[in-house]
Amino acid sequence: MDQRSHDVALGDPPRTRHELNADAPWDSFDPAAYVDHNYRLLRSDDEEILIAVRDHFSDHFRSASTASAGPRRGIDVGAGANLYPALAMLPWCDEITLLERSAANVQYLHAQRSDYDSNWNPFWDVLTKEGAYRDLAEDPRARFKRTVEIREGNLFDLDPDREQWSMGTMFFVAESMSTSYEEFRTGVERFLRALEPGAPYAAAFMEGSVGYEVGSHRFPACSVGETEVGEALTPLSEGKIVLRSIGMPDGPLRPGYEGMIVACGRRSSE
Repeated sequence: MDQRSHDVALGDPPRTRHELNADAPWDSFDPAAYVDHNYRLLRSDDEEILIAVRDHFSDHFRSASTASAGPRRGIDVGAGANLYPALAMLPWCDEITLLERSAANVQYLHAQRSDYDSNWNPFWDVLTKEGAYRDLAEDPRARFKRTVEIREGNLFDLDPDREQWSMGTMFFVAESMSTSYEEFRTGVERFLRALEPGAPYAAAFMEGSVGYEVGSHRFPACSVGETEVGEALTPLSEGKIVLRSIGMPDGPLRPGYEGMIVACGRRSSE
């Protein structure tokens, strides 16, 4: 996620000096520090997000219209050092692409692919409260290793004319890579266009974020709420988008945000 989108200042306040995605030190991102701070333990806000995503995907694939579908390919856009979006797609995918810009995060994902760390076990346990996960015929680590492909790449380079996926996730990416609302909207659009018509998706966003630190580096963000998230998702979604604002029952994860938002929907047929 390192390429500047076209006309990045469109729709933004004049004379604003943006911190753009292309300018952030992504290769210096510290995945060990990030995981230790964010995912060493399962927080109640992540658990609430997991439940919403788990139920959304389970309900979608339980329906008669999708029951006979062939092999499926999932994508987690901007996977970073977070495995739980990919785990949420595990029962339904023959392949899962983890798309990630940062070389440091790509290295982390490769190390996790063969045998992911035990801190991810409580996240999987939440998923197994639903039958599709609980009844998986394969050990989740073995299935993760078999299905996951790690791809170093740029969100803005996703091209629906070359490749599309059957389901997708994008967690804490579009609003957490730039101060530009235009880059935020473009990021959401590129994610949705990478999905096949009718594909289920789940996306999560930091609400009201003003930027964040990982290790010794600071990274940009733009402040979004349910209105901005809904407006970005609606043009390429069909049916109802379920938006849920997640509070901070365990206290803030870090300074400079107001909560989290999880969005579950389905890609439109245009």
